[in-house]
Amino acid sequence: MRSRTRNLVLATLGLVVLLLALVAGLGLLKSGAPYYVTATPVEGDHPAVNATALSERRFPYTTGALRNAGAEAAGWSDPYWRGYVGLKEAFAHSPFDEFSALRGRSGNVTDGEAIYVRTDAGLFRAEIVREGRL
Repeated sequence: MRSRTRNLVLATLGLVVLLLALVAGLGLLKSGAPYYVTATPVEGDHPAVNATALSERRFPYTTGALRNAGAEAAGWSDPYWRGYVGLKEAFAHSPFDEFSALRGRSGNVTDGEAIYVRTDAGLFRAEIVREGRL
């Protein structure tokens, strides 16, 4: 192999490894108090997103909160921290992405920033809260 070709291949591999490390390291960035998705059981008949059709891979925060919710107790998702300079939000999945997708799916299911979600267990009001926020 010619030295130019070898150097180009090594530089390309180095760049790929550097980009993979950057994206993998973004999950470790944490800034401020974490955000959670909460799912609180509610009474009434509101238009709601059908949560039985939600994928746990695409909506991990929302489905996590619904899984942890009971008939009379609110459920909380795993925490989500924003990055320091906004780089993490461009590459990582967030609860804000989930709520945006759910609003786009069914526009009339919102109550301010909250979303109504229906499961086999009942109707829930899901919202993003920030722990430690004043």
